[in-house]
Amino acid sequence: MKHVIALTLLVLPVPALAQDVSGSARAADGDSLDFGGIAVRLYGIDAPELAQGCERGGANWACGKEAAAKLTSLVSGRQTSCEQRDIDTHGRTVADCRAGGTDLAGAMVDAGLAVALPDFTDRYVAQEARARSSKLGLWAGTFQMPADFRAAHPRSDRRYVRTPRAERPAPRPAPSAAYFRNCREAWAAGAAPLHRGQAGYRAEMDGDGDGIACEPYRRR
Repeated sequence: MKHVIALTLLVLPVPALAQDVSGSARAADGDSLDFGGIAVRLYGIDAPELAQGCERGGANWACGKEAAAKLTSLVSGRQTSCEQRDIDTHGRTVADCRAGGTDLAGAMVDAGLAVALPDFTDRYVAQEARARSSKLGLWAGTFQMPADFRAAHPRSDRRYVRTPRAERPAPRPAPSAAYFRNCREAWAAGAAPLHRGQAGYRAEMDGDGDGIACEPYRRR
């Protein structure tokens, strides 16, 4: 069963097995939130790095800072809830997040301040196409894809994304009749990733429904 951690007036300690987070959030950048020390990355999108600049109207503009400011405006004064889709190799939550009923990842793509990651989900592809057609945000000029910017500026690399399928490790056998309350337990037991039909696999842990639960994320 999932455990929901509510952060209201005070930041409460988070159990090691927590999967979902809700409460008051701060935007760390254009696609990352901080719940009082709990780092959460928005699933399915990639926004410019804080230090990243773009071109618009023949002039440079701080697109990374503008993306962070947009996400700040979306969560400011609102209850934010994040439903975990997976965790990265450093234990960070990667999640679908909403603030006041607004899908945060979708709102960032709608504003043209984040790009969709179709290798992970096609949920935001159409929204990105509309933003591009309307020349909103990043699409009003030229910009370097965030992943390319990070590759060129490794010191600014703070992103964690899912390991491409071709690079995912072969499944490890899970103990007979294994049961894991969440992906952290599966990783701690050395059983993840878990494939459909394998002991320990549960659909609730398979966020993208591809038959592989507790897929690893790696630093790009």
